[in-house]
Amino acid sequence: MNVHESEKLAGVLEARGILSCDKIEDADIIIFNTCAIREGAQDRAVGNVGALKKMKKENPNKIIAICGCMTQQKEVSEKLYKTFPFVDIIFGTKNLNKFSDFIDEIIKNREIVKKTEKKLKKERILEISDEDLVLENMPIHRTSGNNNWVNIIYGCNNFCSYCIVPYVRGRERSRKKEDILNEIKGILSEHKDEKQKITLLGEGYKYVTLLGQNVNSYGKDIYENYGFKDLLHDICALEGDFEITFMTSHPKDITKEVIETLASEKKILKELHLPIQSGSNAILKAMNRRYTVESYLEKVDYLRSLMPDIRLTTDIIVGFPGETDEDFQATCDLIEKVKYAGIFAFMYSPRPNTPAAKMENQVPNEIKNYRVNYLLNLQKKYNK
Repeated sequence: MNVHESEKLAGVLEARGILSCDKIEDADIIIFNTCAIREGAQDRAVGNVGALKKMKKENPNKIIAICGCMTQQKEVSEKLYKTFPFVDIIFGTKNLNKFSDFIDEIIKNREIVKKTEKKLKKERILEISDEDLVLENMPIHRTSGNNNWVNIIYGCNNFCSYCIVPYVRGRERSRKKEDILNEIKGILSEHKDEKQKITLLGEGYKYVTLLGQNVNSYGKDIYENYGFKDLLHDICALEGDFEITFMTSHPKDITKEVIETLASEKKILKELHLPIQSGSNAILKAMNRRYTVESYLEKVDYLRSLMPDIRLTTDIIVGFPGETDEDFQATCDLIEKVKYAGIFAFMYSPRPNTPAAKMENQVPNEIKNYRVNYLLNLQKKYNK
């Protein structure tokens, strides 16, 4: 999601005639698109911003902007504004469409200061919106090689106890199916060969990756009888040689119908990222995941009954508050049972204002570090 939003920001700049450069020293505009899902990502962003203080002093005309999930948190964005007075623009996830306007405002303010030799009361911009929007018609500078990201739904309604995403991304908002299909048709039309037959073949397959915090919730907020499986069928019906994948699926919401669509449609890659997060029912309940290990394994079994060779990957959080040795062993047992093609394992990172951050029995860092490394080593025998 962050990569695709960076492509949109790049598209805005390209539409203004501003092109990317290889060296940060040569840039007229520098944008940090931040992540807040773990503390480490937030700390790295702050460190990278701070490193630009000297560069901005040497070249005050540079425009420096910070956006993304980190800045959507009001207290964080206000702290950044005070800590880094050389940063010109700070905005959140919900007003990406105003980025070009923000640049115009900064340029206009500088011109006023230059002409009048008076300092304005507002030379910098701090703007965070709480309005949940569905952004359409933003220019996109696609930078992901053979892959083309396409948002189908924004936000999340799940409120897992450890996760900050619903607070910075808002509630679920589906895009209209016509807008999604038209965007994909536009991608396909960019790859017509000399015979005008639509194709995405060349040096390798081209992919369309459908994006959402929970793609399985697609359509529930705007349609009565049209959901994710229907959208998949409609996309697969488009003319052209291309392949489809999607992320992310929530285990409680992926249905038999979606699994059957994944199995039956030739254009959908036979791979699925299905985050389990823990192999312990007690921890899953504390995480507010709203499924059990047993119900998860039933879906895995059904997937493999239809697609024995499906490439299945997952996310796992270790060291969630209250996780015992027995809980962790249950996660190890799950990995041995499912035999994932790949896992993404993370140490639990407390996020401000989430229920898990206030829970008792926080697990020490040394234990979390041991457990994450143990899991990664355990998984090595199954990596594909």
